[in-house]
Amino acid sequence: MNHLSRSINHFVFVILLSLPLMAQAALPDFTKIVDSAKDSVVNISTRMKARPSSSKEYHLPELPEGSPFGELFEKFFDRDELDRRGREAQSLGSGFIISEDGYILTNHHVIARADEVIVRMSNRKEFVAKIIGSDEVSDVAVIKVEADDDLPVLVFGDSDELKVGEWVLAIGSPFGFDHSVTAGIVSAKGRSLPSDNYVPFIQTDVAINPGNSGGPLFNLDGEVVGINSQIYSRTGGFMGLSFAIPIEMAVDVASQIKETGSVSRGWLGVLIQEVTRELAESFGMESPYGALVAKVLDDSPADAAGLQVGDVIVEFNGKLVMRSSGLPPLVGRAKVGEEAQVTVIRDKKERKIGVTIAELPTSITQAAYTPESDEIIEDMALGMKVEELGNEARKRLKIKGGVQVVDVDESGPAGEAGIQKGDVIVMIDNRAIESVDDFETVTDGLQSGKSVALLVQRRAGPVFLAIRPEDS
Repeated sequence: MNHLSRSINHFVFVILLSLPLMAQAALPDFTKIVDSAKDSVVNISTRMKARPSSSKEYHLPELPEGSPFGELFEKFFDRDELDRRGREAQSLGSGFIISEDGYILTNHHVIARADEVIVRMSNRKEFVAKIIGSDEVSDVAVIKVEADDDLPVLVFGDSDELKVGEWVLAIGSPFGFDHSVTAGIVSAKGRSLPSDNYVPFIQTDVAINPGNSGGPLFNLDGEVVGINSQIYSRTGGFMGLSFAIPIEMAVDVASQIKETGSVSRGWLGVLIQEVTRELAESFGMESPYGALVAKVLDDSPADAAGLQVGDVIVEFNGKLVMRSSGLPPLVGRAKVGEEAQVTVIRDKKERKIGVTIAELPTSITQAAYTPESDEIIEDMALGMKVEELGNEARKRLKIKGGVQVVDVDESGPAGEAGIQKGDVIVMIDNRAIESVDDFETVTDGLQSGKSVALLVQRRAGPVFLAIRPEDS
């Protein structure tokens, strides 16, 4: 037993000694990437003169003589007066060189409103850069410096080939600390943020902080796969959620900026929403995916191609649309004037439709409506009361019919589905509702306990809801 114990202890000892070597072998070596890439990553600082404000915006309150607040207000207004005379503000960010003749990629928000952009290289040389152009929608900007020698450039990778869980590396200037290196993994792909519908962000857990914006995100081959752009934070510092713009999108935007000075995006002309489990059931889908068309805009490419409200777009140019947020980036990158193939689910069957993509308009307005009362109908199976919609409201909404919801039983099917007082119902179970009579006819034929899709028009726009009728 003593001999056996000694053998076991020796075996355990050897294993423990090997653990650090095993861990070291399992982790990637980032040193080669840093050595080859650091000279192409730059620090960016900007200067912008404080914009004069109108003196009418400042009103010094009348205070009693000897008031303890008098000195405080005087100091406050003196400081504002200094700012109005032209105090300079600075911001810090990062960027990286994409051509030997000095073109540099960074974020739009790094150089926005800048009067002067200063680029500092790894060897501490500084250049005043020229802003070639920027795009607020994608948060991409192109600047250029004039150097005597060719500058070192980075190699682009393919962000589509990134896999969730893969190691990635960032180089930037967080809080002004030049060429700081951080690493992590890809947490998710194709993330859509509320303010950025046209960017399918790469989510990582790489430590990104103010000053990293505009810097490159690398894969393990030392190729740039993204531009670090945003973080999710409740404190202003890193909390484990950072987002990068895919390099393919950034390069496309940069090319357009260099060639034309502006960015053109594809436009389909539909308002879309997510497909929920209940809506998927009502459309005969086995699982929820795709982008549900809630409205087709007049005189749009979708209108001309015959796309319909209630269609579920599941593919765009051969690429699967898993979530509604995945469609805008695909459409935005489509070539204007070329035909795109759109696959939709309509009447529980797949259809392929060719759509000629147009350029995204600068703004699209939504119509509002004013309710008008007429005959009121109560539907016990759905738990709501509706009335005819007046002609004036229909004109404002640009719809042919519809009935307006005037009361909702919060504990009934309508309340549980999220229907609200003031909603205008324009479609139930893929059947148009043009009057109260249509509403009664369609709802009388609904099957109890089975989800059906119901399209309502609100001030913010159209939305599909799933409702499950009860026995009346």
